[in-house]
Amino acid sequence: MRRLGRVGALLVPGFVLAVLCAGPAQAAGYRYWSFWEGSGTGWTYATQGPSLVRPDDGAVQGFRFSVSEGSGDSAKPRRSPDFAKICADTPAKDGTKRVALVIDPGTAADAPAGETPPALRTACARVAPDASSAEALAAVAKPLRYNSDAMLCAISGYPASGCGEQVSGNGHETPAASASPAGPDASDAADGSDGSGGGPSAGVLVGVGAVLLLGTAAVVQARRRRG
Repeated sequence: MRRLGRVGALLVPGFVLAVLCAGPAQAAGYRYWSFWEGSGTGWTYATQGPSLVRPDDGAVQGFRFSVSEGSGDSAKPRRSPDFAKICADTPAKDGTKRVALVIDPGTAADAPAGETPPALRTACARVAPDASSAEALAAVAKPLRYNSDAMLCAISGYPASGCGEQVSGNGHETPAASASPAGPDASDAADGSDGSGGGPSAGVLVGVGAVLLLGTAAVVQARRRRG
């Protein structure tokens, strides 16, 4: 019993340290088209969806397909927002406006299973003065696909299926139903965060407490028998 008590006293702290020091599981993300607005030489994540934004003549809009947890870590388009270069071959025309578009389908790592992302491309849309970003995109990149929540699901037919589906930390789709990522057309509450700050969950801590109680009881009982 003395040996058992000593073993228990050694194993319990070791188990607790192993649980508390174990890194948190990689968070899940969402696979979707994010929407960006060009600003100088950089990109700013849009605060409204493309159907609500009505860009001015000379604006640059970007679309990037990727897997991310939310707007904070979403991948930007991999081409600078250069209106003069993108619309160089599209002269101005009275009664219209020109909107430069960067359409970036992302990398193979972001692609759904069985699909290959098309090449990144740019286009200059000449549309009516009151046209939205969505209308400008439709003018140069059909077919577009939206879901019932007006979330942009596909540009030029890519991807062939799916819309904002949740994927696990290793890039595979989870069994859970499709959820909306944090973005201009969806709630920020769906970014995969549980507010724990990366620490052990309540369930883990309860389990550790139970192990501590059992281990302590075993040590006390062994000492009583020894006495």
